[in-house]
Amino acid sequence: MAGRLKKLLPKKLRAKWGSDDTVIPAVKLSGVIADGGSALRPSLNLGSCALRLEKAFETKGTPAVAIIVNSPGGSPVQSRLIHQRIRALAAEHKKRVHVFVEDAAASGGYMIACAGDDITADPSSIVGSIGVISASFGFVDAIDKLGVKRRVYTAGQNKSVLDPFLPEKKADIARLKELQLEIHQIFIDLVKQSRGDRLVDDKDMFTGLFWTGGRAKELGLVDEIGDLQSSLRAKYGEKTKVRLIEPKRGLFGNKVAAGVSSLTELDGEALAAGAATGIITATEEKLLWNRLGL
Repeated sequence: MAGRLKKLLPKKLRAKWGSDDTVIPAVKLSGVIADGGSALRPSLNLGSCALRLEKAFETKGTPAVAIIVNSPGGSPVQSRLIHQRIRALAAEHKKRVHVFVEDAAASGGYMIACAGDDITADPSSIVGSIGVISASFGFVDAIDKLGVKRRVYTAGQNKSVLDPFLPEKKADIARLKELQLEIHQIFIDLVKQSRGDRLVDDKDMFTGLFWTGGRAKELGLVDEIGDLQSSLRAKYGEKTKVRLIEPKRGLFGNKVAAGVSSLTELDGEALAAGAATGIITATEEKLLWNRLGL
């Protein structure tokens, strides 16, 4: 009845009344997952996406929220926090969550993807890498050649472990492996709880391997092969529209995440420090993407 009445109204009044089209708010979660970040190089973490997630789920008159994931992974803590926040908002607002994988949903990126009631991936996307990794460098031979002596003083025999300027200790490595196994099990439990009986019994499932979207569907790691527009229109009708919830913009149009200062708020010293940190961060991010062949 409301639809018929609306058609009888003048065009301007119909516009004020609203649209019959289904609008699905979408939040894009992209990049390496890490705490902190800056205006020069923001990171994906709960602080940087919380406001956008809340805005999407608080959108009235929509049955679902779309989450677009494109991440090679990163911090397991931030990954799990984002996962939990998405599920909490979905329960609070009684809305379904549709996740769409772009280039990659690997490691922590896949942990976030598991917050979806269903996951759709491109056939060429990278999915999986359900494991835990720690990496660093050793400079023992380098400082020996330079004639540098490392001096470390601690209170507590385990206060200094895996020092890159000292030889590795078997006890330190064993402790690290113990921590990795605990975190890995948390990851495995989260995936099993999220995906349930959709997962197939495969010996390589939780070894850290990753697959294309097509193979991931066979393994039950994703539900569909496709793209955002086609999938949502198949679910909610041909008139379905997607509204991307974007970060706020600063004075000169740069995107500013929550808790991150805009460029106009940084002094010269902060900019220089941020640039140096950005170079290191960019190198680390590149290594994470390269691990997936991207």
